[in-house]
Amino acid sequence: MFLSQSTFTTLIAGAAAAMGFATQNPTAPASNLAPPAAAMTDEELTEQIELDRDRYERVTVPVTIDGQGPYRFLVDTGAQATVVTNRIVDDLALERNGTATLIALGSSEVVDTIAIDGLEFANRRFNGITAPLLKGRNIGADGILGLDSLQDLRVLIDFRENRMTVADAEELGGNSGYEIVVRARRKLGQMIITNARINGVRTAVVIDTGAQNTIGNAALERRLRSRKEDEQQLSTDVHGTEILSDLAIARKLTIGGLQMNHVPIGFAQSPVFAALNLEGRPAMILGMNNLRSMNRVAIDFASQRILFDLPGRSRIESQRKQRFTLERTGTS
Repeated sequence: MFLSQSTFTTLIAGAAAAMGFATQNPTAPASNLAPPAAAMTDEELTEQIELDRDRYERVTVPVTIDGQGPYRFLVDTGAQATVVTNRIVDDLALERNGTATLIALGSSEVVDTIAIDGLEFANRRFNGITAPLLKGRNIGADGILGLDSLQDLRVLIDFRENRMTVADAEELGGNSGYEIVVRARRKLGQMIITNARINGVRTAVVIDTGAQNTIGNAALERRLRSRKEDEQQLSTDVHGTEILSDLAIARKLTIGGLQMNHVPIGFAQSPVFAALNLEGRPAMILGMNNLRSMNRVAIDFASQRILFDLPGRSRIESQRKQRFTLERTGTS
């Protein structure tokens, strides 16, 4: 998510749904989350609503603003700005302090910006935040925690538990249990892996917890010459704009000591690559569709490292049947 205004740094926004898990508001009508109520008993309907609420809370982080809340925020490592929705603005009577152009995965729009003080989560308090205002239905939560509030923390995505957590690295168990540790470089707040290779082509990779799917740029598409599929993949950005991309299967992606085989990549002209100055070189936004084959992924902003906990052989074999595999190729 990029926010363009004369007084602001350009900011980036990811896709609307994080991690590919259910992100609908648990207070939304049951028909949006489950089979029609007429087909369910009262007990089944209650169980379904509770299940959806549990999933929603696992992939969001509780946030308070000026002591009010908690509100549920998605964590988006591809978004430079923390975002709020109309629900929070209306609840807290927050003031609009301007407008800005927000560049998302597939579109850009002029949005209102909101002045926020007293935003608290993970034992941190942030003041003086200028947050874009977006529609809750395009996010699936009350807001988004962006890079402006994550810079000294670790984001842990546990795919075994379908849970996302934000805290200090030590609070999250340190580096124990991670087979692969990769260094990244920071650019406009983003953590970019610069030494990844796709089919031998050196590629800049951004791990984006706000992107459902993996998307490559035109420069990568030209270099890869990967086998195209007779299908396309659909993503949605935070403005609600749909991005239809041509799907190809890359033979091999290596990141340090990690190797992924038969990696699905959609190719699309996303304005995010230009905003990151990655338009002229092979680059890719690595989304949750590929990462969820891991046990855990930790993005540590304090140490500028990304850590991977790989699955056991039984899960690798299961993934192989779906054309996607992981291999250890040593340590980085």
